[in-house]
Amino acid sequence: MLEIFNKWYERYLFEEESVLLLVLICLSLVLLATIGDILAPLLASIVLAYLVQGVVNLLCRLGLPPWLGFFIAFTAFMGAFFAVLLGLLPLVWRQSIGLITEVPRMIDQGRDLLEILPGRYPEAFSQAQIDQVLAGIQGEIAGLGQKVVTMTLARIPGFMTLSVYVVLVPIIVFFLLKDRAQISRWLAAFLPENRPLLNRIWAEMNVQFSNYARGKMVEIIIVGAVSYVSFTGLGLRYAALLGLLVGLSVIIPYIGAFIVTVPVAAVGLFQWGLTSEFYWVLAVYVVIQMLDGNVLVPLLFSEAVNLHPVAIIVAVLFFGGIWGLWGVFFAIPLATLIKAVINAWPKRETVAIPNSAE
Repeated sequence: MLEIFNKWYERYLFEEESVLLLVLICLSLVLLATIGDILAPLLASIVLAYLVQGVVNLLCRLGLPPWLGFFIAFTAFMGAFFAVLLGLLPLVWRQSIGLITEVPRMIDQGRDLLEILPGRYPEAFSQAQIDQVLAGIQGEIAGLGQKVVTMTLARIPGFMTLSVYVVLVPIIVFFLLKDRAQISRWLAAFLPENRPLLNRIWAEMNVQFSNYARGKMVEIIIVGAVSYVSFTGLGLRYAALLGLLVGLSVIIPYIGAFIVTVPVAAVGLFQWGLTSEFYWVLAVYVVIQMLDGNVLVPLLFSEAVNLHPVAIIVAVLFFGGIWGLWGVFFAIPLATLIKAVINAWPKRETVAIPNSAE
């Protein structure tokens, strides 16, 4: 066993920089698992800074001086930030409250639908099975009010923390953009002067992460806006809330679209039943998902984030397990970082010694 470890060490950790990189990776995982919630506003600010910096670079290429490009881009960012904060979020909150108040009525409708199943499909559903399901639903309804109150009280510190983050994020984004060169020099001072491995990883990660962040933000806006307009045109209730959920679902490929299908189908079913309007909503939702996956994603990303679907799912499960919701949000950028590390990691090729005994 010791000999196997020595061979592995000599092949992958023969450079001092490789050992340093391994230490940095382990330290980062420990920080994410322990104080990831504290670092979440900083990481979110870094993502937003990438988005704003892309606009600054575009304005500079158009001939504007850097200071004017920074002023215009940051002003546009603040306008969009407060438009979402003061316009979209209150609307989504009101619709969320309305949907929560309708949950008991939806459950009653669902119970009525379940009660007629044994008569229509006696070979598939028995009355005993339906009674058991209805008993479980009745128990859930009894404890629903208490659960909502308990959850609301438990979330009060979280709301206060979120309020602090709302103030901190724009400030952090401002200084990340304004003092970008100074911050980079300060961080580089902790690293060795000769760092070709880290430079290669940073070059690949910088391109892929910036393309991913900007492309994903455009995808969220387009998919969310198209979903909202489509749901509103079809007369579906809670169109803003469902449109936001569909837009955010693109953050988690494959899994997100499947999860958001449930609330979209449930709202449509309890609003119209098994009618043509319900099937139209499902058809429009499927078309949006197909256009997103087959047209919008290839157009925005191309090969910028070339990750296998299995790698994406594993990244979502792993980082979501150690970091919760934020881990799910940053799963693909972190997986991209790991891919860049693997591609740039130096390897000492073993030379086979020919057998002289012939």
